[in-house]
Amino acid sequence: MASSRAINVLFLIGLLLVPFMWDSFVAYQLGLFLLYGMVGQGIGLCWGRAGFLPLGQALFFGVGAYVFGFALKLEAGPLILVAGLLAAILLPALIAFVVGFLVFIRQIGSGPYFSLITLALTMLGFQLANSMDWLTGGFNGMTGIPALPGTDTYETLYYVIWAALVLVSGVLAYVGTAPFGQLLGATAQNEERLQYFGVNTALLKAIAFAISAAVAGLAGALFAPHQGIVTPQSVGFLLSAEIVVWTAVGGRASLMGPVLGAILIGFMASELRDSFQYWEVLIALVFVVVVIRFPGGLWSLVEGLARRLPSIGAKGARKRDLETDKSRADGSVRLAFEDVELVLGPVRILDKLSFRIDTPGVHSIIGPNGAGKTSAFNVLTGRLKPTAGRIEYNGATVGGLSRHRIARKGIARKLQIPSVFPDLSVDRNLDIALWAGNLTLSQMFTLRPFRWSTPLLNEMYDIFPFLEDGRQPAGSLSLGQRQMLDFAMTCLTQSPLLLLDEPCAGLSSSETGEMIDAIERIVATTGSTAIIIEHDMQVVERLSNHVLVLNQGALLANGAMEEIRSNPAVQAVYGGGSK
Repeated sequence: MASSRAINVLFLIGLLLVPFMWDSFVAYQLGLFLLYGMVGQGIGLCWGRAGFLPLGQALFFGVGAYVFGFALKLEAGPLILVAGLLAAILLPALIAFVVGFLVFIRQIGSGPYFSLITLALTMLGFQLANSMDWLTGGFNGMTGIPALPGTDTYETLYYVIWAALVLVSGVLAYVGTAPFGQLLGATAQNEERLQYFGVNTALLKAIAFAISAAVAGLAGALFAPHQGIVTPQSVGFLLSAEIVVWTAVGGRASLMGPVLGAILIGFMASELRDSFQYWEVLIALVFVVVVIRFPGGLWSLVEGLARRLPSIGAKGARKRDLETDKSRADGSVRLAFEDVELVLGPVRILDKLSFRIDTPGVHSIIGPNGAGKTSAFNVLTGRLKPTAGRIEYNGATVGGLSRHRIARKGIARKLQIPSVFPDLSVDRNLDIALWAGNLTLSQMFTLRPFRWSTPLLNEMYDIFPFLEDGRQPAGSLSLGQRQMLDFAMTCLTQSPLLLLDEPCAGLSSSETGEMIDAIERIVATTGSTAIIIEHDMQVVERLSNHVLVLNQGALLANGAMEEIRSNPAVQAVYGGGSK
């Protein structure tokens, strides 16, 4: 990491020295490519870290250019210029936030819909810029934009652009390191799991999109005095597509990759445009080769060399010295299903399911495959919306609420298949669990949450010693260890109600024993209520204070294990097994 930062700093220093090594026209050209590279850095935040691709960044670039160009043409003093610059940054950010939130709130993942919407917005912006002659100058553009006061377009403006690049790079580097950036990375890897930790991922991604738009607006603001003219092409799809290509070539997941891509492709295009008829085909081939051969972009080669350098500084143990004020579960759980139905197409999955749980301890839900056990968890946690009926938790109706809102009410869920963030370290996975329901928006942009700890975390280290090797990626763990990590993360939310879907699935006999001990210990320590779906009857017999039997989406029986074992209806439909 330290070597990577050093390479970034050296790259920026090299860019600063360009005017001393080449003539002013080269610096002028490079200044333009640095502006495009800044826009690419914003795309990298969205695409490379958060996993959604904006195809319309030129819209925000062009808005920033038009707004600040208009302010420059007024020639009304520094206050107007400052106001114009702020507007050039904040207006694109506001547009992006509103559009992003409205799109993301309706879907998990981003898919093609978000990209297509941003593409459509760019096309709309292009048409408006062409038609609003009174404001934008129409097809001919906004002309006669003066130079930035105190600068020369071919000389000192380059240093202003370089300083803006340094500022943007510093801000994005910090954002990526802060909890906000870690949560963005987790969103790209496993958005649904993050929502089960109470994180509003729609808000998270909308903020990231707004930051990228603000960066594009700043770049556009400097583009106006750099070029002296702003045309509708500055808002169009072609520029958006080109910047996406440059970002991919340079490396969308790296901080300086988009800048490198913009410089290389920019200079290549300027050199070949007048001398080679098929220069666009050649650039397209370069793009295809780089994306196929180096999926991480050209900057990944630079970072590969940096990783071979000796590490700078000793890697000390992780310091967790700030205990959070996360309140411990007190066992106050009142859960009620009242005639809950779930119908998907012609299939009735839950059929007037009704039961109540209002005592602490471990409650098991058993039943044959297809009985509706996991579906009951799904309607309780917001994965599916019940067709009819009512679900109450501690006096509040939760059926039909979103995942993150239900999680914040004190319901934590472990999915049947281990659900962790594979590319993040074990420490980062534990951090995300600790932050669940406890991290404010302002704290997302500070480093203090990385030092958070709870007594329960120390207990988890004692139960699962492998967690202390926090630097290893979660994806490198064995299946059993991922199950245990997932369980630990669920418990670290310290929610009063824990939903554990087959926590022993895929575990060996010894690992199953460890998991049983862990569940018993955590429930006893925290006073929480656990509801477990499990097919292994030995696990059910050892853990359960109370058992519910489901069949064909309805409650068949409930009571102590001895009662369930002797129930004729249960004997008729259900057969258990054990490891």
